[in-house]
Amino acid sequence: MKRPIRASALLLLAAAFARPSAAQTQPTLPPTVQPEISPEVVNPDDTVRVLLQLQPDSLVAEPVEIDPARLAWLQTAPDLRDLVCDRIGCFETDVPHTFNAMVMSYVTYFTSRNRTYTQRVLERENLYFPIFEKYLAKYGLPQDLKYLSVVESALIPTAKSRVGATGLWQFMGPTAGDLRLKRDEWVDERMDPEKSTEAACKHLRYLYGIFHDWELVLAAYNWGAGNMQRVMRRTGKKDFWALYPNLPKETRNYVPTFTAIMYAMKYAEQHQLHSPELKYQHAQVMDTLQLSGRPFDVRRLSQAIGLDSAAVPRLNPELIKHYLPAGYRPYAVKFPAASRPLLQEVDRATLFEFCRPQSELPQPIQPLPPRLNGVEPFPSAALASAADRPPEPGAESTLESNRTRRKLHTVRRGQTLAELADWYGVSQTQLRRWNGLAKGKALKPNQKLVVFVPAKEPRSTETIVVAAKATAPAVAAAPRTPAEMGVNVTKQPVARPAKTTVAATPEPAVEASEETAVVKSSGRTAQPTLAKADKPVDKEPAPTNEPTVSETAAAQAQNQAAAATEYVVRKGDYLTKLAREQGLSVEQLMAWNKLKNAVVTPGQKLRLTAPADAESEAVAVTPVVSPAAKATAAGKAPREKQPLPALPNRVHIVQPGDTLYNISRRYQGLTVEQLRKLNDLKSDEVKPGQKLIVAS
Repeated sequence: MKRPIRASALLLLAAAFARPSAAQTQPTLPPTVQPEISPEVVNPDDTVRVLLQLQPDSLVAEPVEIDPARLAWLQTAPDLRDLVCDRIGCFETDVPHTFNAMVMSYVTYFTSRNRTYTQRVLERENLYFPIFEKYLAKYGLPQDLKYLSVVESALIPTAKSRVGATGLWQFMGPTAGDLRLKRDEWVDERMDPEKSTEAACKHLRYLYGIFHDWELVLAAYNWGAGNMQRVMRRTGKKDFWALYPNLPKETRNYVPTFTAIMYAMKYAEQHQLHSPELKYQHAQVMDTLQLSGRPFDVRRLSQAIGLDSAAVPRLNPELIKHYLPAGYRPYAVKFPAASRPLLQEVDRATLFEFCRPQSELPQPIQPLPPRLNGVEPFPSAALASAADRPPEPGAESTLESNRTRRKLHTVRRGQTLAELADWYGVSQTQLRRWNGLAKGKALKPNQKLVVFVPAKEPRSTETIVVAAKATAPAVAAAPRTPAEMGVNVTKQPVARPAKTTVAATPEPAVEASEETAVVKSSGRTAQPTLAKADKPVDKEPAPTNEPTVSETAAAQAQNQAAAATEYVVRKGDYLTKLAREQGLSVEQLMAWNKLKNAVVTPGQKLRLTAPADAESEAVAVTPVVSPAAKATAAGKAPREKQPLPALPNRVHIVQPGDTLYNISRRYQGLTVEQLRKLNDLKSDEVKPGQKLIVAS
């Protein structure tokens, strides 16, 4: 019994010390040989054999980017792909059309996913395609290029992109200028179907002369000929699909979109895109009306022919506004020819009068409050509220508009903000505020800047009567005496009835011999002058402690004249500007103020008239007393008329900066022609120190 037990113990001990891995080993199966498919052998368009790359069995594997065009290709039924491919291959056109996954994705988009867009285009197809076909045949271009306008604008003549391309063919401003399409504030010919289509045909013919490939022509129409040429030189390739990876996204999709929209419109019936509910538009016979510079409102014309107000503007999409102003260049308004008999019932003048725009019609005059003697009218509610309300930050420009005018300045190369501010006499801060300019930002050539300059007030000739009382008579004395004018007269006292300015409490009449001051107001630069009679008074007024009307008027006029002869230089002023505003020359200002150069500083006072010593030397006047005045002073009436003694010639000594025109303005009733005749001058040139006869 001990031997079997001993033998079993030995077996158990041997099993315990044996290799543990021997019990865990798994027999390896013979590998199965699978055929390998080379990526070069598999056709990417093959729908039967598709190379599937198995992803590693890991949670951190990179996601694979899915091509949407490739995904749409795989999701499309093979029968539909083959059908579309056969139809596109059967296009009879000079423009090559390549069918691939990108084209198929856009075909699905226009025929299935966005059917509404295609149906809106089909509504306008019969309206614009005849125009396109006419001009394409005129310039010898393929007829299929008419679908290019669908890609650009969806056949909407007023379409405008985010970058400013406008019209059926989406022309940018510089390109439209090169193609002679006119653009202004009232008319933009890029939206004219006829003119823009002809311009597009010229541009396409020009591009085909450069590239000689219609796919490259379409890409250049979208991206620009210069950009396409640079990419071709950089890559050395001359095929659109070879250049495809090097083009921007919009240009890459341009040619496939063109092919897809052409297919969708040619086979619209097969895809059930036509519907009785669609509002199809058709071309109609048109007539024109020549405006010849008259103001015209096309909406009024729509009312005249019995259509809705938007009918005629819809037929003239190139009009930016619904009316044209007076004096505009020749323009022809298009309207339906069927409405011509209605317009023939009225004459041409009546039609244009009816179609005048509202801005050209006379506006009603605002009623004025009644004015009563001695009573000031109450201010309006708007004026009272504006007076009580504090001024707003932007109200400065509104107040400035009453005394300034708006001017548009085009920046030239090299001009700075400081230079423009000095030129217009404003500050740089004002220029920045008016134009929204950032501080430190340089100006660009051809940039438009708004500048508010002082308004040129017309020189009025109205006479302002300066009087102490409102009831004083307003009698203007003669500016020159008859003796100065060379007329022999004998003055006799004549009593004239007084003219009162206010019909109130009657006061004693003032005799006509009393003098009143008359001041000529002529805007900002006018110099008020005091007109006084040089003859003695026939009858002295009664002595009184209060100043007379003539003394008060004379004092006020002298103060105004003294204030008008001096000017205090402000910031931004310079001699050329002051001379232009005051009607003087720079030489005169420098001579009268004894300036050595043309530099002035703010706060400096400048004389605007010649000094008194120069005037006394320049003009020699002999006082003349009439015999009538002597007789009146002695208390004796003149018995008979006595001739005045001969007066010497009145002489003016030419000062530096004087011209014949400036000299003639100083003496009333004297013209440049009279100065030439009096002094036998053959030209307008005068020299300082020269003596000129100004009166005889």
